[in-house]
Amino acid sequence: MVVGNRAAAAFVVVAAAATIFSTVFGSVLNWRRRNKFGCSFSWFGQSLAKSGECLERCGKEESRGGTEAVSSSFRQGVIGAIGNTPLIRIRSLSEATGCDIFGKAEFLNPGGSVKDRVAAKILDEALESGALQTGGLVTEGSAGSTAVSLAMVAIAHGCKCHVVLPDDAAIEKTQILEAMGAVVERVRPVSISHREHFVNVARQRALEAQAIMEDESQSFKESLNGGFRHCASGTHLRQAGTEDENCSQSKGGFFADQFENLANFRAHYEGTAPEIWTQTGGKVNAFVAAAGTGGTIAGISCYLKEKNPEVKCYLIDPPGSGLYNSVTRGVMYTREEAEGKRMKNPFDTITEGIGINRITQNFKQAKLDGAFRGSDREAVEMARFLLENDGLFVGSSSAMNCVGAVHVARVLGPGNTIVTILCDGGARHLSKFHNSSYLEAQGLTPTATGLEFIKESVLRPAFVRN
Repeated sequence: MVVGNRAAAAFVVVAAAATIFSTVFGSVLNWRRRNKFGCSFSWFGQSLAKSGECLERCGKEESRGGTEAVSSSFRQGVIGAIGNTPLIRIRSLSEATGCDIFGKAEFLNPGGSVKDRVAAKILDEALESGALQTGGLVTEGSAGSTAVSLAMVAIAHGCKCHVVLPDDAAIEKTQILEAMGAVVERVRPVSISHREHFVNVARQRALEAQAIMEDESQSFKESLNGGFRHCASGTHLRQAGTEDENCSQSKGGFFADQFENLANFRAHYEGTAPEIWTQTGGKVNAFVAAAGTGGTIAGISCYLKEKNPEVKCYLIDPPGSGLYNSVTRGVMYTREEAEGKRMKNPFDTITEGIGINRITQNFKQAKLDGAFRGSDREAVEMARFLLENDGLFVGSSSAMNCVGAVHVARVLGPGNTIVTILCDGGARHLSKFHNSSYLEAQGLTPTATGLEFIKESVLRPAFVRN
């Protein structure tokens, strides 16, 4: 009886060993045949030594297709892919200045720009608060990048998008928006005080959509009393309680208001800035960027200075913008630039998305130590320099930001770590900023071979009110 038990136990052990051998050896052969991970097995002993590592890798890979996918292996939809962009050390600028100059590669967001963060934050907060309903109309006045981001995020949330652009914005931005299904309205560039300024028109379009929803709602309530449902369009009368897809209510309009909506600021304070801090290991000496809405420079400067008050934060301002004067003198215009002496379109620059002649609620949050002036010539030359030396194909605002980074490096001296934002890529700027004929007509054909186009780095400290 004892002998029988021992024999049975031995049989179980041998059977288990055979099962394990068969499973492992079969898996090894399967891996070799698929060559999925490049694991090389010359003999079985070596395969057993590596099987644990490859099994773990294969298991994770296979689980992605199952119901219990590894959480770190995917993002939830296009919105989940926004953010966590890499921080790129720009070799050419770093070597030329003796500083480590980094660009936050925001052009790698799914919508192609830093504005993806803003669009996601604005619409998330609007949906949560009830200011926007699923199926509603999102409107915005934008020079292009925010519009593209809003169109993408709106679709992801099941909403529609109506964009108002100044008609001097690069035409390819309109083409992108229309391809994405957004309604695009181009208007002439005028002062923000004019009712036909692109921002004001966008606000009006949201109010109109909201009015339609309210009218339909009122009509529906009134129709219930008579037993009929009346569509605001006036084309249908349906008995109450019956369904008609052509008689559906509007979901209203929501004006994103990127210039004044502080969700813009929060997108960078809560997202972009902490990423920069983590990616530099907290060893960042300075941050520099241009501003349009002001959300990026405000959110990042506030966060970095909270983490380390010694971090220097600077503005680089393009031609025609009044922010340089506001930061360094406490007034928007100098005597020479007084209202009445300025051109009707004050943005005498080929850069897009940066520069402004008013202080937005977002920009008011910025914590700045000073400002630099930038020029179109510097931006154009910088874009060509980065393309030829680093393979970076960037847009006009990204190029201006890199001009600012060089200015900061020269002022602070070698050994410092400087961060800026690579807002978007060059593909949205082919008709103007990267168009040789257009640049030639503007007298801006790039000719520099190095960084000699940045003549002098003059930092003006921030104005301090008593």
